[in-house]
Amino acid sequence: MSPRPPVMSDRLHEYVLRCGLREHPVLRTLGRLTDGLPEASMRSSAEQMQLLAFLLELTGATRVLEVGCFTGYGTLAMALALPPHGRVVTLDVNEDWPAIGRRHWQAAGVAERIELRVGLALDGLAALRAEGAEFDLAYVDADKKLYDAYYEAALGLVRPGGVVALDNVLWGGGGADPDAHDRQTESLRALNAKIQADPRVSSVLLPLGDGLMLARKR
Repeated sequence: MSPRPPVMSDRLHEYVLRCGLREHPVLRTLGRLTDGLPEASMRSSAEQMQLLAFLLELTGATRVLEVGCFTGYGTLAMALALPPHGRVVTLDVNEDWPAIGRRHWQAAGVAERIELRVGLALDGLAALRAEGAEFDLAYVDADKKLYDAYYEAALGLVRPGGVVALDNVLWGGGGADPDAHDRQTESLRALNAKIQADPRVSSVLLPLGDGLMLARKR
């Protein structure tokens, strides 16, 4: 058996960010602003978003779906990785948090690549399906209790060979805790097991941030 990687101490995490992270200045500003909010834990980690941006550039993606915009940090990271004609469609239940991101999208010069749709995510996903929309990558970071429904909807919207990425799938270690039975933990635990056995995708679960599941549609 290969040795397990070292526990990600604060010191090691700082080193990873220092040596591995390359953030656009406006993205860094938005990240720091978001980190100052009481709800800061809802922000996707910088290293997760750098990986997704890397995958977008690597695959030549032009169409991205995001379920859960929050302050638009992840939205901006992905928009920056797209070519000028690329588009991120991001869904959020209200305009309050995305309003923080809008001025940063403008400042970074990529606002025209981002389309915000406000409303319940499942309604927005159904509307996109009805429109015949298709995406290269879908990123899910929203209500954990509905992750299975989001996964199914996103899988139906990405092209063959496209990727569905889901944040927070380790849920602070709750998924591996046999004594954790709250609804969110149970939902994520069940979905992780489902994706592992899902013949429609090939997948990998990465211990990045709070856990990132990547599922490539076959």
